[in-house]
Amino acid sequence: MFVIIAGGGRTGAQLARSLLSGDHKIHVVDYRKEVLGRIHRELPTEVIFPGNPMDCQILEQAGIQEANVFAATTTSDAENLSLCYLARHKYGVKRTIARVNNPRNAWLFDAKFGVDVAVNHSEILSRLIEEEMSMGDMMTLLKLKRGRYALVEEKIPPKAIAIGQAIKDLKLPTNCTIAAIIRSGEVIVPRGVTVLEVGDEVLAITDTEGAKKLAELFEFNG
Repeated sequence: MFVIIAGGGRTGAQLARSLLSGDHKIHVVDYRKEVLGRIHRELPTEVIFPGNPMDCQILEQAGIQEANVFAATTTSDAENLSLCYLARHKYGVKRTIARVNNPRNAWLFDAKFGVDVAVNHSEILSRLIEEEMSMGDMMTLLKLKRGRYALVEEKIPPKAIAIGQAIKDLKLPTNCTIAAIIRSGEVIVPRGVTVLEVGDEVLAITDTEGAKKLAELFEFNG
């Protein structure tokens, strides 16, 4: 995958390092001297393209015509919106991601400006806090489908409501599937007739509604 990152600040540089570690091709565009000085110490020289990302000539030198993904991570929301619009409508980049610096501007980051994914840190933190508060001891292992679904894990405590019940009788929501059960170190492929026991580690793929239902079934029922 070929990704162009506009903005080599802390967010852009960390994204670049992460993608490089996954063997992806990346190019980083930035014009600030202090930023360029730092990223030249952190990233391979050949991935850095000095220049203003708002300059089409610089973007073309970085290879935007061939990019699979364009990530706008500058400290200016106006620039990030403009860059995503440019990437999508001038160069036909199929996937665009934009950093939201000011949460009050988040409503602008949608398809009108060619933004596929808006990274709003305050919203992400808010959702994480809400999920952690509602899910009790349940742990989120992996986010799926842009965050709508997740792979979660929870160990069934003594006196939980679900103990002794077959999976088919739990009345789980449609968007919640128990994917595996770890019992005494062994992985069990769950079936409808599988009965849950104390200490079972349950892995499920679910949305928020399903996670809440699981949390209710697995909570202590003293």
